[in-house]
Amino acid sequence: MRVVVLWANDESTNLGVRALAHGTAALVERSWPGAEVVHLYYGSSVSPMPLGSWRTLARARVDRRLPLRDWFAGFDLAVDTRGGDSFADIYGLGRLTNQSLVAEVARSAGTPVVLGPQTVGPFRTRRGTALGRFTLARSAAVIARDAVSAEHATRLGRPADLLATDVVFALPRPVVERTRDVLLNVSGLLWAPNPHVEAARYRETVLDLSRKLVASGRRLSLLAHVLDSPAVDNDVPAVRELAALLDDPDVEVLVPRDLAHVRELTASARLVVGSRMHACLNALSCATPAVPLAYSRKFAPLLAGLGWDHTVDLRTAPNPVDDVLALADRPLDDDVEGALARADELLAPVPGVLHRVGDAG
Repeated sequence: MRVVVLWANDESTNLGVRALAHGTAALVERSWPGAEVVHLYYGSSVSPMPLGSWRTLARARVDRRLPLRDWFAGFDLAVDTRGGDSFADIYGLGRLTNQSLVAEVARSAGTPVVLGPQTVGPFRTRRGTALGRFTLARSAAVIARDAVSAEHATRLGRPADLLATDVVFALPRPVVERTRDVLLNVSGLLWAPNPHVEAARYRETVLDLSRKLVASGRRLSLLAHVLDSPAVDNDVPAVRELAALLDDPDVEVLVPRDLAHVRELTASARLVVGSRMHACLNALSCATPAVPLAYSRKFAPLLAGLGWDHTVDLRTAPNPVDDVLALADRPLDDDVEGALARADELLAPVPGVLHRVGDAG
């Protein structure tokens, strides 16, 4: 069995994207033990041609001189992840168009395409809505990772085949000692000017939170969840800048080596406070309580589906620091066990859906 996973870079500096890649591969492995899994994304070394031009991708469906269609014909199934939350037009119509065309090339080669567990929408433009409706209608199966996404798919005329959760919960759970107290994930995305929250207010919030956690006797570690690179979206400079502002030798700076390492780090903590959704999901999937600092609509419905209601929304909370401190004092371990059980229940049917489509194809 050969399966291609679309738009999940298993070598990304963003460890949330790596979790998406490895979690999707784990679900494929549950369906077909020993299956070959290949990851295709922008800049992927396995890609037979560049994926950045919608005109070229549109031609690739019918022009046999372009190699992408024949390449896709060598796979039994394509699992289209859209990076977890890119099946929307909020990141621009260019990305949505290109990614939708790649899925169409796969279909034209006779390879069935499943929309893997992901966020569906929002679509705010007429063209984006049309592309979303078209992709949903053409998909062999649609798996939503939260109830709002499932409702969005239904409104676009193609109800989801399955309501699941994030694929990070398919990853093995590391067993390590809890040697750390509070891990605070600082987001380089929010630290700099961004479309989600006011950067200056975010900086003030995490600085104030850090000082108050330390003053209350908590041992603090600062965690990067997007690794160092030339890209602007990079947590390492933000973590180091916050550490310099705190100027406290007891505050630990944690820059993980890879996905396995960040999961070991989150598993070693008593609590994770995360500005990145997948920093929180990595923690929860490792049985560590997490308090998300939410900045977009993708947080709340996914976490609500797990029965996890310990979220602080940076966009609406009048006093986010006080809210986090209150949650940090609560015993949350029992709630984690409930969330893990719910995640296992939601992911259990996914291999069956993949199997049905892959075997029929």
